[in-house]
Amino acid sequence: MCGIAGEVSFGGNTLSERQRNDVLDTLKRRGPDANGVYLCGEATLLHGRLAVVDIENGAQPMKYTYKGVDYSIVYNGELYNTEDIRAELVGLGESFRGHCDTEVLLRAFCIWGEDCLARLNGIFAFAVWNDSEKELFFARDRIGVKPFFYIVKDNSFIFASELKGLLAHPNVEPILSYKGICELFFIGPGRTPGCGVFEGFNELKPGFCGRYGDKGIETHAYWSLCDSLHTDNLEETAKKVRELVTDSIERQLVSDVPIGTFLSGGLDSSIISAIAGNYLRKKGERLQTFSINYTDNEKYFTKSKFQPESDDKYIRIMTEFLDSEHHTFVFGSRELADALYAAVDARDLPGMADIDSSLLLFCGEVKKNVTVALSGECADEIFGGYPWFRDEKIRSAYGFPWAQSTEYRNTFLTKKLRKQLDGFHFVDSRYNDSIKNTSKLEGLSSEEARMREMVQLNMSWFMQTLLDRKDRMSMYHGLEVRVPFCDHRIAEYLYSTPWEMKNLNGREKGLLRYAMEGLLPESIIKRKKSPYPKTHNPEYMSIVRGMLKNMLEREDSPIFELADKKALKKLLGTERSEPWYGQLMTTPQTISYFLQLNYWLEKYRIKIDI
Repeated sequence: MCGIAGEVSFGGNTLSERQRNDVLDTLKRRGPDANGVYLCGEATLLHGRLAVVDIENGAQPMKYTYKGVDYSIVYNGELYNTEDIRAELVGLGESFRGHCDTEVLLRAFCIWGEDCLARLNGIFAFAVWNDSEKELFFARDRIGVKPFFYIVKDNSFIFASELKGLLAHPNVEPILSYKGICELFFIGPGRTPGCGVFEGFNELKPGFCGRYGDKGIETHAYWSLCDSLHTDNLEETAKKVRELVTDSIERQLVSDVPIGTFLSGGLDSSIISAIAGNYLRKKGERLQTFSINYTDNEKYFTKSKFQPESDDKYIRIMTEFLDSEHHTFVFGSRELADALYAAVDARDLPGMADIDSSLLLFCGEVKKNVTVALSGECADEIFGGYPWFRDEKIRSAYGFPWAQSTEYRNTFLTKKLRKQLDGFHFVDSRYNDSIKNTSKLEGLSSEEARMREMVQLNMSWFMQTLLDRKDRMSMYHGLEVRVPFCDHRIAEYLYSTPWEMKNLNGREKGLLRYAMEGLLPESIIKRKKSPYPKTHNPEYMSIVRGMLKNMLEREDSPIFELADKKALKKLLGTERSEPWYGQLMTTPQTISYFLQLNYWLEKYRIKIDI
């Protein structure tokens, strides 16, 4: 994993050495092991490397001359079918210096062009400069695990792995207009697909690629979820699911540096850990597993519909079952609150409050032990695990099921902005666009048609927020986190699998449980879904309330340009657990979100243009 950035300019603008170093500095956390620079006329390519595979031969930017044309690549990601593609290329007469995936990807592009994307299994964002055509090709993985932000300005195309990479460019300003304010107040911590929040900033959408040359920019989708007839019976489907999940996990265990797994004792992380443990055991290695907890969480934990029990018991069951080398990291309320601002630095935006900051702290500790870790994100979106998939009332309700809070969010805007902005139209237009673009076979039942829409909504919106979080919080510490359930083959197969199979036996992710019987202890297979663990200690609420009070006492707090002071004071005293975003973000996290927003406006010196 790495950080990439660069510029293609047809206006005669080129970055000075100092300016290039400013941009490279933003990549240091993503790529702490080495820097690389490629300069060639109109193109500047920059790379910060986290060395994971073929440490000696994987330096970037990487150049290759094919049929008299010079191609140069910067690439962030991992290909999990590198050897399959390498074998195909060797069959075509290619030879290789090392065994890194960067070299394979570059050769694949040289020979097949854009068509190489159909062959790739992995997570990636990359850009290739064709010096003969004076054209930059760029692409992002199908699911959107790796980021790629860009801006087109003054006859230049500027790109980077993170927003801070764009902001380090001397000709780029952090401007917040009406659209950006709507993103923050009505969508945040999510983002509209393709939106970079700042004025003029874009993110290449998952499954998209594009080109930039002297005629400008062009982007298009090279992949999307397409509905098809599911003809496999239950046993065939379960067998296929087990094969796909197992193959995805085992492919993602390839590494030349220490590797481990996140383990919560839930179904998804336990499946990954069990398969990883078996794989490493055959190599004579012992799996390292990692868990998170919070000070006095057992003392204050209370059962709820969404979180019926804590993780501790199940983590113990799994670590004994796996015989893993286990590490548990416990964080206090003050640590979580203090890390809220570092989480903004990592994401470059206000995020999921302490849901972000806890992961940030956790990844920092994990990195002290391993460089690569596997995590269970995205199984819920693909296999239908969230409550909003299974509760008919929530499922059939209009709008994003995790954010039925537009009216509540609107109360926090200043009176002036409430008159100028139509948050309801802003949210509705985005919801309806996603529904409209959902692939559905003709003749589906109303339930099946709605389930296709739910998968589309979750994969395009909620899942992207979680993938943003996982990438930014982990890469802030130079930790590569892989997400095996994001394999596009799993997503494609499950998309058209009937809901009655996914919901087998009336259980969330019932099909996945059935497919993995015999792999895990029975108590883990039967465990009810529990979300990412957060602190239940009332001390956290007390601390963030104090921080909000201090912010409100400052007359120069920049948030007052956007947010109503009276509404924030009311939030300070509320005891009602009003949801902001999903089941994890309620009142303490809403307070923390506004703390992050104020810090972001100040730290990033945001210019508000309304």
